[in-house]
Amino acid sequence: MQLKWLEDFAVLAQERSFTRAAEIRHVTHPAFGRRIRALEAWAGTPLIERGGGSVRLTAAGQAFVDTAEQMARNLAQSHDELMAIAGRQARTVTLATGRTLARTVVADWLVRLRPHLADGELRILTRALADAVQDLQQGVADFAILYHHPSLTVPLDGRQFVHVALATDRLLPIALADAHGAPRYRLGAGSTAVPYIAFGRTLALGRLVEDLLAHHPQASSLQRLVECDSPDANYEYVRKGLGVSWLPWSMVHGDCKSGLLAPAGDKNLEVKFDVRLYRPKRRLSTLAEVLWSTIARR
Repeated sequence: MQLKWLEDFAVLAQERSFTRAAEIRHVTHPAFGRRIRALEAWAGTPLIERGGGSVRLTAAGQAFVDTAEQMARNLAQSHDELMAIAGRQARTVTLATGRTLARTVVADWLVRLRPHLADGELRILTRALADAVQDLQQGVADFAILYHHPSLTVPLDGRQFVHVALATDRLLPIALADAHGAPRYRLGAGSTAVPYIAFGRTLALGRLVEDLLAHHPQASSLQRLVECDSPDANYEYVRKGLGVSWLPWSMVHGDCKSGLLAPAGDKNLEVKFDVRLYRPKRRLSTLAEVLWSTIARR
């Protein structure tokens, strides 16, 4: 079945003349006749009565003409809708990243990229590290912004993917500050048990912190109070004075400078990590290539 066959038949039913219908459809008379016969072969029955004079529809043709016209309209409309979707897709770039990175590094990144998004859209998918990697591998995402640290595995083949470094950040224990700007809880030698607000192990940040504590003597002074897979939630729990949580400096530096929050440990309790932007080596859409060039040449 081809759309043009339906359109041919609808014109023929209206004009009742092969010659006139062929002219309207801008094809030769023989070619038009072959297309009508192809439609009849698909239908499995004659749709017109062959003979002299004007074209007459068979009973099957009479029954089918309204259906053919409606099918042609529906297919044409569907084609227009698909082309519109394809046009939007060409103007849409998809980025897979973590929830915390979407709030921090990506937010800063967007400020610089906004002028290039006047005729396009950036679609952001917040994912766990493994899921973001999978989105990039399967072509669901054009880019992925991910943490990089020796304790994290990012299984992206260097023969197929490239990256640039976007930022360096650090995780550090943070607590609510008292009236003098000092942390209400502090990790250190001789400290009493400190309520600990942990990340779930499904989070890359959680794995970074657990790797640090697995080799740190002060881990024994932490009393696990809450485990949550949302860094934003952990941040709010710290702001309410519930305990200490390792949070990215990019997330809390403003609160620490204002005196609302404060670091709750020494430098040896910090975890430094990088943030990288990954992409496939294959050619991406024009907008995606513009965004990549803007970031890569910073």
